Amino acid sequence: MLGSVRYAPDGEPAEDAIEAGASMLAAAEAGWEAVSAAVVAAAVAGVRQCWAGGWYPADLERIVRRETPGTTQAALVVDAVAAEAARPPAARPPRDPRWAGQLRDLGAEVWWPSDGGYLDALAARRRTSRFETAYDVLAALRTLARLPRITPLPAPPRTAGTSGPAGAAADRALGRIRGLLAKAEATDFAEEAEALSAKAQELMARHSIDEALLDRADGPRGGRTAGPSAVRIGIEGPYEQAKALLLDAVAAANRCRAVWAADVGFSTLVGFASDLEAAEMLYTSLLLQATTAMHRAADGLPRARKEPGGTGGTPPARGRSRRTRDFRQTFLVAYADRIRDRLAEATATATATASAASTPAAPDLLPVLAARELAVEETTGALFPDTAPVRLRGVRDADGWHQGRAAADRARLGEG
Repeated sequence: MLGSVRYAPDGEPAEDAIEAGASMLAAAEAGWEAVSAAVVAAAVAGVRQCWAGGWYPADLERIVRRETPGTTQAALVVDAVAAEAARPPAARPPRDPRWAGQLRDLGAEVWWPSDGGYLDALAARRRTSRFETAYDVLAALRTLARLPRITPLPAPPRTAGTSGPAGAAADRALGRIRGLLAKAEATDFAEEAEALSAKAQELMARHSIDEALLDRADGPRGGRTAGPSAVRIGIEGPYEQAKALLLDAVAAANRCRAVWAADVGFSTLVGFASDLEAAEMLYTSLLLQATTAMHRAADGLPRARKEPGGTGGTPPARGRSRRTRDFRQTFLVAYADRIRDRLAEATATATATASAASTPAAPDLLPVLAARELAVEETTGALFPDTAPVRLRGVRDADGWHQGRAAADRARLGEG
């Protein structure tokens, strides 16, 4: 029955197969508890197939939420992830340290009393019949079984830890960066937000340089880390292209590479661990700031058009002028374009300052950074040998372009 559900063609054949399967489960002679236990076992097997196919918990929930209507299937997939996580671990390589955090963020916990009681507990929670419950579960199992394989992430890097003075200094630097970004997100003044973000990027660049020199000083055979690693960052709609462009700008400034996979809704960042952490932190903050600035600009422009002269005509309808998809898409693309320049300038300034301050006994900074950038490029090429540029669409609103660049260009770098 599961085979007929999984492999039925999309559309009416799939709906018919799921309905037939749900009817069979609801009336199965083995009993509802036995059916429930079998369903949970099938869900665990489906999730493990996804892990083998390169998926992580957050990626799995995101793609199901993107591809299916409503929230039912995504919630059922989270239950399947929780059931798999509760099983004794099978023989497998070490998981990325982020794995446990993703499970916590998803709320992937076993809330039902037993495998045999899962379907009854689910029906009671959602107030659905046995047929409806079975239908939804089979639809979720079909979705899991039909997900494609994706590029697996490299194994988590081996590290010697960050204890001692070096670890304390790194913690202090990251604490200062988080503090600056938190202030940037909290302020209502765009100029202050951008100045704080620019200062945070300078500190990130300095922290990256310190990590590179420490890694080099710990030995010629890889130092404290095994090389570049990778993380996935979700790109949520709307305006996915513009958001992916912003992430690419942040990644480049932090000596990482970003590869966007539009069909599955995420970008993969490749880089050294400390740079990946900085890039993800800054992207999250800048995306929030850009979105806030975009809404502010969309709301304010119609009023600004009416104000000159005091008696101007009726401002254009927001739904057809400022508050359009073109305006917002163009705004975010322009913001990302200008942010790229400013972050690159901040990184170059920090690098030049650190290079000038290096002692004669210290290794030359620029070759160290060049070697790390080459390692990142080689790792990216090995993971994604067939990348292609993306043609941006919807970038045709002149006001959106000027407003977006202005939102990223009000503050001078280095202030804060």
